[in-house]
Amino acid sequence: MQQTDVRSEEAAAPPASPGTATAAPGAAARGWPRRWPLLLLGAAVVPGTLVFVVGRWGDAPALQAWRTVCLAVTVQALPFLLLGTALSGAINAFVPERVFSRALPKNPVLAVPVAGVAGVVLPGCECASVPVANSLINRGVAPAAAFAFLLSAPAVNPVVLTATAIAFPASPGMVLARLLASLATAAVMGWLWLLFGREEWLRPAVRHTGHQPGHSRWTEFRQGFQHDFLHAGGFLVLGAMAAATFNVAVPRTLLDAFTGSTWLAVPFLAGLAVLLAVCSEADAFVAASLAGFPPLARLTFMVVGPMVDLKLIALQAGTFGRAFAARFSTATAVVAVLCSVLVGGFLL
Repeated sequence: MQQTDVRSEEAAAPPASPGTATAAPGAAARGWPRRWPLLLLGAAVVPGTLVFVVGRWGDAPALQAWRTVCLAVTVQALPFLLLGTALSGAINAFVPERVFSRALPKNPVLAVPVAGVAGVVLPGCECASVPVANSLINRGVAPAAAFAFLLSAPAVNPVVLTATAIAFPASPGMVLARLLASLATAAVMGWLWLLFGREEWLRPAVRHTGHQPGHSRWTEFRQGFQHDFLHAGGFLVLGAMAAATFNVAVPRTLLDAFTGSTWLAVPFLAGLAVLLAVCSEADAFVAASLAGFPPLARLTFMVVGPMVDLKLIALQAGTFGRAFAARFSTATAVVAVLCSVLVGGFLL
């Protein structure tokens, strides 16, 4: 009788129309949109493949430049990705949850700037901050505070500020302007999430969190580190490939057309920071090399880059979901430009 009922239900179900896409098993449960991994992969691979084909029979230096940039972005970010995933695994296995509840204010409005200032203690780039922020959310930290930390850590840590001071030895105001503009952007974005953020935009990576009694903490650390590194590393490579493609495609003569006007230079260098995806420990030297641009535009380059670039967008999409990455990255870019203009207008 049960078999008959099953067959009846199957017969009553409407047949799938030809050409209708069928979701992979478990895709709906994971909450992954159906086609976004293919679109992201195509955005990174197809342009690079085109450069390869053109370079194979035409301009060989273009292919060499693409390889160099892609490898440079990956190698630059890899040590800090290792640092971030190791720190994430250590937080997951060794740090009790009560530590975070005691360190941050109970009021989420106050927790946001405190978490932003806490970013000073992590000497890493944006690749390190994403897995750490994900681990903090999994351990019970408010997402708004975790996102403030995610944005501030790669921009205000001692390594970045020291590199900025070395790159701009005659302009100490540039270091202070970068610090204040970055902290302001992180705090504003955290508060905006408190006001407008929605849980359905956020899809934290599914993973075991916290120490389980009777389990080895070192085993939990190894498993957490392995999961986060392999998960984030793939998106890092995709982001590096896309950044290399745009880096090679932008003609150097285009830079000269924007150096004469501050109002053209600011959005141009903001967009360039997103596309070049330079690691935050090295972006000050890139900004210093753009000597023809006004200081305000170069400040914007250094504030936007560590918070919104191609590899960071890819990492955010892989960790928190495409819906989150699209909204959060767009809003962060706008807020970062505004904070750079306001702070730089007073200090530079």
